[in-house]
Amino acid sequence: MEEDRFRPFETTLDQAAALTILRGALAGADDGELFIERRRSEALVFDDGRLRNASYDASEGFGLRAVRGEVSGFGHSTELSEKALRRAAETARLAVGDGGGRLAAPPAGTNRRLYGDADPMLDATFGLKVETLREIDAFARGLDPRVVQVSATVAASLQEVFILRPEGGLVSDVRPMSRLNVSVIVEENGRRESGEYGGGGRSGLTALIQPSHWQSVAREALRIALVNLRAVAAPAGVMDVVVGPGWPGVLLHEAVGHGLEGDFNRKKTSAFAGLMGQRVAAPGVTVLDDGTIPDRRGSITVDDEGTASGRNVLIEDGILVGYMQDRQNARLMGVAPTGNGRRESHAHIPMPRMTNTYMLGGGASPAEILADLKDGIYAVGFSGGQVDITNGKFVFNCTEAYRVRNGVVGEPVRGATLIGDGATALKHIRAIGNDMALDPGIGNCGKAGQWVPVGVGQPTLMIGGLTVGGSAA
Repeated sequence: MEEDRFRPFETTLDQAAALTILRGALAGADDGELFIERRRSEALVFDDGRLRNASYDASEGFGLRAVRGEVSGFGHSTELSEKALRRAAETARLAVGDGGGRLAAPPAGTNRRLYGDADPMLDATFGLKVETLREIDAFARGLDPRVVQVSATVAASLQEVFILRPEGGLVSDVRPMSRLNVSVIVEENGRRESGEYGGGGRSGLTALIQPSHWQSVAREALRIALVNLRAVAAPAGVMDVVVGPGWPGVLLHEAVGHGLEGDFNRKKTSAFAGLMGQRVAAPGVTVLDDGTIPDRRGSITVDDEGTASGRNVLIEDGILVGYMQDRQNARLMGVAPTGNGRRESHAHIPMPRMTNTYMLGGGASPAEILADLKDGIYAVGFSGGQVDITNGKFVFNCTEAYRVRNGVVGEPVRGATLIGDGATALKHIRAIGNDMALDPGIGNCGKAGQWVPVGVGQPTLMIGGLTVGGSAA
């Protein structure tokens, strides 16, 4: 792997010349950087008894940005050359105009490493990956005669970045990622239902393709499918809801997390704008965004501006105490960057984005919380949701949920949606479990057309007065 390491300033670009071009583009600017990236990725999909798709992608390029006030000038290219840099600098320079800015202080350096730098695609041969997927398919089909279709995916990638700052600092990071997922469809009496499970993180494929791991993933996918096979139509109405730990934290991510990103609050388009220091959640609710958890999917040693990632408290005991910031919005709001300046690739500008966003646990046991639910829904699985940042209103689809009456978990329900708004839901949290868990490593977050990997997490929660959309009469 070492001989294939990305070294753009040793093989392609002269660092001194690149720095001169960057400084020329940023003369009179407030901030900016040269972001250079190489990314390689591989994905294999085994579906319906055969290898359906095998893809490999490799790309490299740079993005050069100049920032003055609220304006960003940006040029990017897949060609790593001085000529391309100069053309990008001319484009970025348009944002600076007549200048007048003063360059912000550079980010502090860090020697911390939150993950290894080995290429996960080299952990197994192509043949072994295909054979593993074939074994997963056969194993899942052999678990239950009602299994009619299996889809298994293994994916890995390696992103290598260099960030050249105008003061001359150079920051680099190597970011691995791997993931394994299994989806199962079952059929009984003409009815078909599905279940899916999997995950991964910033580590190699070796652990994921061990039989002890993928067999448990296949069993869990089948369990979810069989639960859905006997589910009845969900009720509708306003009721209390108990939300399970781990991946259901995606509700927190969407309904609350985006509203705590710095740009939405600077522009006062967030439901949380202007509420710093005020109570925005029930007592006991503490929410963090933490990019420093080793090997997690949303973790980053440094963000895409060169700022070290952080463990940032956003809500503490129900009080709003912080936002997630990139350098531009932090400067305009008069606060420090938090290590949340992220971008999808070299062809995108950075903006405030979440890393691993989660709520800390409380003192109640999950059994106690469920016992206190008199009439409601116990939701433990979600698909994606939608949220309106300006008012925090959200809609989430439940992929695994149960009817609860007088504290007893009853039949599974299908077609349930949870409807509410983040600000109200936070204040209506009535119990916080002692079982905080992070998701298995499956999250992707979209914002302004950009996608980045993220993590979520939470303990079991009881939320009062959510609207449940269902189809039961």
